[in-house]
Amino acid sequence: MSYSGGQDGVPPRPAVEFAAPPRIPRAALDGVRTRRIVAVCLDFILVSTLSVLIFFGLLFLSFGMTAILLPPIFPLVAFFYNGLTVSGWRMATPGMKLVDLEMRTMTGERTPFINAAVHAVLFYVTTLLPPLLLLSFITSDKRCLHDILADVIVLRRSTSAA
Repeated sequence: MSYSGGQDGVPPRPAVEFAAPPRIPRAALDGVRTRRIVAVCLDFILVSTLSVLIFFGLLFLSFGMTAILLPPIFPLVAFFYNGLTVSGWRMATPGMKLVDLEMRTMTGERTPFINAAVHAVLFYVTTLLPPLLLLSFITSDKRCLHDILADVIVLRRSTSAA
């Protein structure tokens, strides 16, 4: 078997072809930043309410012995809230659904649980450094740093492809 074109009889490497990201319709990105702010506020209220209900439920059931659990309750609730709702069939948290948004992977598929949950963790870390949120003004698809790291995109529901 002989190969031609390579150095010293070694076959040349095939060119690596990367799939281009899907073309996103401009209408799917219109108003996304404003809608995301409203959705985050609504989801924050829901996660806070769930956290308080779980905390008081645990406090009541354990006769006050679980008061130490308050600090880790909010991050745990946010992790599972975002992971379960975004990876579900609606592809959005309740806040996102109310403002007509959905989250997909960059290939256009439904977001897996781990990507959605990691996205929530990265979002809360990003809020500690607010200038990182300004990245959405630079990127053409209006993605923030936590979106890029989790490999997701937030689109308007009514104009996105199914």
